[in-house]
Amino acid sequence: MKNQVSAFTNDALGTMDAVAVAEAIARKEISVEEATEAAIARAEKVNGELNAIVIKTYDKARNYNSLAKEGPLYGVPSFIKDNDNLQGYPTQLGTGAFSAKVAKQNSRFVNQFLSTGVSYLGKSTLPEFGLICSTENEKWGITRNPWGTGYTTGGSSSGSAALVASGVVPIATANDGAGSIRIPAACCGLVGLKPSRRRLVPMDGSQLMPLQIVYEGVLTRSVRDTAAFYAAAESFYRHPRLPEMGHVAKAAKQRLRIVFFENPPEGKIGHQDEDTYRTQLETAKLLQSLGHQVDQAPVPIDIDAMSEHYLNYYGFLAYMLSHWGKLVVQAKVDHGQLEPFTLGLSKQFKTHALQTPRSIRMLRKTGRQAEQLFEKYDVIMTPVVSHKTPKIGYFSTELTYEEISRRAVEYASYAGLQNITGAPAISLPLGIADDDMPLGVQFTAPYGLDRRLLELAYELEEAKPWRLIYELQQSA
Repeated sequence: MKNQVSAFTNDALGTMDAVAVAEAIARKEISVEEATEAAIARAEKVNGELNAIVIKTYDKARNYNSLAKEGPLYGVPSFIKDNDNLQGYPTQLGTGAFSAKVAKQNSRFVNQFLSTGVSYLGKSTLPEFGLICSTENEKWGITRNPWGTGYTTGGSSSGSAALVASGVVPIATANDGAGSIRIPAACCGLVGLKPSRRRLVPMDGSQLMPLQIVYEGVLTRSVRDTAAFYAAAESFYRHPRLPEMGHVAKAAKQRLRIVFFENPPEGKIGHQDEDTYRTQLETAKLLQSLGHQVDQAPVPIDIDAMSEHYLNYYGFLAYMLSHWGKLVVQAKVDHGQLEPFTLGLSKQFKTHALQTPRSIRMLRKTGRQAEQLFEKYDVIMTPVVSHKTPKIGYFSTELTYEEISRRAVEYASYAGLQNITGAPAISLPLGIADDDMPLGVQFTAPYGLDRRLLELAYELEEAKPWRLIYELQQSA
């Protein structure tokens, strides 16, 4: 039997999501102090098993006067992923290859996140530079999945996913360069929206990238928490060329035209294991029962070629982080302390540097090919990942670059396309594998139509409520 870790207990937070906690504080049913202390106690209870926290900022969290009191999520405890600057604390980026200086100011996204009224208890774990989909490194140890501690949480927003899924906090920051919001959401039974490009303020430093593929966001346990965050974040910043998102509070009446894909043959990149494909078929039937038009079609792009070009471009990011340390992280990076995957990615870029412009062109072309589906359909449905949650060790840092990259490409082949196109994509926990671990289903909408995904998510959440760890706790 899997070792499950739950922080839920009969305290001020109970089983409430972020919206419920904020409402309870506003009604003075609980105080900010009670919510904060409950979350701290929960963190201390489970972090020894989960290893999801890099830095604890409990004293700062107890300074309630620093909160944005007008924010709709006022007093809700949270965590910040440790690749965004938090004033007064180092940003170590999941690596031991350099010594981070104390940040002089918050990142732009942290300011947007805090404008909603949340507090923060610390910074959460990630793999080295956020480049791989599991946190299993020598410097910070292994971050474990609360649904089963022998399994990965996915990545790179590993710690945030573990803390939200286990019930320590109801919301935490995440970001996504190739699925790093959606993959942990799928592994840990959470809601994870990668927003449209420029929906939120961009990650600091992303302006150096020739093709913007990194997106900020959050992980939550409920659709309404994700919707509440984006509504509040829009009050802080709204890109003038994007449709206003507003506060999405319910499902839409409009019935949608939805397409999902045939399962590629075994041995091809994108091939789904039995549980993953079964979940696709079950979700298609559910959508049809709700009145949506659902069609199935062959995968419209060459996933193998896209994955190759994406890996080449990803190598540019690894090279930039490891070789331009003084510019990117304001510190000298010790290459002798870097992990094989980071070194391998950097080497790949160095070897194929002249091909980078072609890879970027091909990625953009692939994105345009995929978006042609939106001429006929309103939403595209795919898996988040091609097979069920791996056990710890599947992405071990002791493996060679070639082996890790092969596994990562096969596993996350459905996650990178939306990073290229800028289209919004959401992971919803609509399936359960035969090992009783959560499975995510991904929905993608045209650029700027994030609202459509949240409206659909509300409908699916009501039609097929997903399991949470405290429900397993009650039934045990």
